[in-house]
Amino acid sequence: MKRPALLLTLSALVALLFCISLLIGPAGFGIGESITALIRGEGEAVTLVMREIRLPRAVLAMMVGVSLGLSGAALQGFLRNPLAEPGLIGVSSSAALGAVIALQTGFAASFALALPVSALTGALVSVLLLLLLAGSRGGSLTLILAGIAISALAGAFLSLVLNLSPNPFAVSEIVFWMLGSVSDRSFDHVAIALPVMAVGWALLASLGRGLDALTLGQDAASAMGIHLARLRLRLVIGVAASVGAATAVAGAIGFVGLVVPHILRPFVGARPAALLPASALGGAAMVLAADIAVRLILPDRDLKLGVVMAIIGAPLFLHLIYKTRRQMT
Repeated sequence: MKRPALLLTLSALVALLFCISLLIGPAGFGIGESITALIRGEGEAVTLVMREIRLPRAVLAMMVGVSLGLSGAALQGFLRNPLAEPGLIGVSSSAALGAVIALQTGFAASFALALPVSALTGALVSVLLLLLLAGSRGGSLTLILAGIAISALAGAFLSLVLNLSPNPFAVSEIVFWMLGSVSDRSFDHVAIALPVMAVGWALLASLGRGLDALTLGQDAASAMGIHLARLRLRLVIGVAASVGAATAVAGAIGFVGLVVPHILRPFVGARPAALLPASALGGAAMVLAADIAVRLILPDRDLKLGVVMAIIGAPLFLHLIYKTRRQMT
């Protein structure tokens, strides 16, 4: 499949899933009634459900998918490692730590957006720490090691916060938030995440030429005029902004950035630049589909989006490991 046809197909899939996401819910409104209320409604219950619950949920699922898919493709291209994913540099766990501290201290209850703001602060701190540890001239290995160290540190503090929780209800609230979800979100969450995500998307989308050059090796890329230190800085800030904002509003959702680039890579060949937009659309489609599945599989239970993604992603991850091992032997 040629690239324009692939992008057109993925765009149509995202649009279809977005519409399905808008029309599915426990309220059981008809399709015509839902569309009319969304476009021309004036204060009825169905209008409030469509505009205040389903629309921000669908928009947020699409934004989170774009962020995770795009970040995964960029990281795999830069590190030239097919098993790289956004959580590798520790941003996800640091954002989760910021949110968990806000829940534990009661700061999350002080105002509506305290939780995402705290998570974004955690992501920002992790980026500064990552750049400090990796240094301005460190290579890919240094970046990976620094990311693993930050991720381990954030995980340790997460365990400490859970251990010090005053009662089981606080632990339950923290654990359920960490499982990831886009339900019960509003346009306030969209408003706080979208500007940060947009900065990340713009930075990651600008990496195409550098990532293509890196497929020939670092020396060849440098000879072609690619400034590797600047490329890495744009990558780190772009991934941190995208994934940090996604974690801030939706919790920890894994495997999207790992699985989507692998599924789409055979359709675009070996060019990382061509994989970036395809992975962004593919990520949006996967998160939208998973969020629809959450509502259809167990409509009476609060099934979390991160759980569904893990159930889908873990077997695919094992397949990737097996496939990679066969290619190396």
